[in-house]
Amino acid sequence: MTRYYGSIEAGGTKFVLAVGNENYQVVKSIQIPTTTPDETVEKTIEFFKQNPVVSLAIGSFGPIDVNPSSATYGFITTTPKEGWANFDLLGKLKTALDIPMAFTTDVNSSAYGEMFMTGKKSLVYFTIGTGIGGGAIQDGKFIGAVSHAEMGHQFVKRHPGDLDFAGICPFHQDCVEGLAAGPSIEARLGIRGENVPADSPVWDIQAYYIAQLAVNATLTLAPEQIVFGGGVMGQEHMLERVHKQFEQLLNNYVDLPCKIEEYIVAPSIKNNGSATLGNFALASEVLTKKD
Repeated sequence: MTRYYGSIEAGGTKFVLAVGNENYQVVKSIQIPTTTPDETVEKTIEFFKQNPVVSLAIGSFGPIDVNPSSATYGFITTTPKEGWANFDLLGKLKTALDIPMAFTTDVNSSAYGEMFMTGKKSLVYFTIGTGIGGGAIQDGKFIGAVSHAEMGHQFVKRHPGDLDFAGICPFHQDCVEGLAAGPSIEARLGIRGENVPADSPVWDIQAYYIAQLAVNATLTLAPEQIVFGGGVMGQEHMLERVHKQFEQLLNNYVDLPCKIEEYIVAPSIKNNGSATLGNFALASEVLTKKD
């Protein structure tokens, strides 16, 4: 009898729900809008009751509580998304579905999928989109002890041509999410990033901040590879800009494990498929641990 695994990519804009077979191939997938917690979770539960799985993994927007010994384990905690703060996402799903579940961040799920695809046991995955998040794996395991990493809220050096921009993060203003997430482009220019010409100076400003994420990850975690996903990095010219800024900022201080084109890369699976694959693998593992 074929086992089927479930994946929930719980994003601030949409939930992507998927069922995969034992080879981690998607056999069914839908997207539902992220509205109220009750409505969104009800639709999620309905999907998995109609498409039963033996276990599932949730990669969620955050911050979330991933500490199993915590009283709020499984909660989305201090998110600015209206209605979702202090919501027991994992608990609601477990009560309704009663199957083994893994719970982590959306970027951790993506990082895990990239590890599975590439075989690299040490890597960092950043998503640069509506927000910025980072997930890191060392020796095949997620970093973090009492909580998960919040790499999107680290502070970076300001671009000389961007000193007057306050930043958009509701918690820190000019952390890297406040300076380089997609909405920061519209906050500067008054138009959405997808409508900004490729020769606009704003892209070099973005690349300057994004490259600092890669520099910091290189110097603190020494990974085999750094992967950049998300809508901002979907601009065809951005990866090359980040490579250029990265080399200037790092200034040959440490050796890279490979050529920069192989070190700082786009996701190996398009359309955020890394997160779904990672969730299938995590769902399989949580079932194995239960057995």
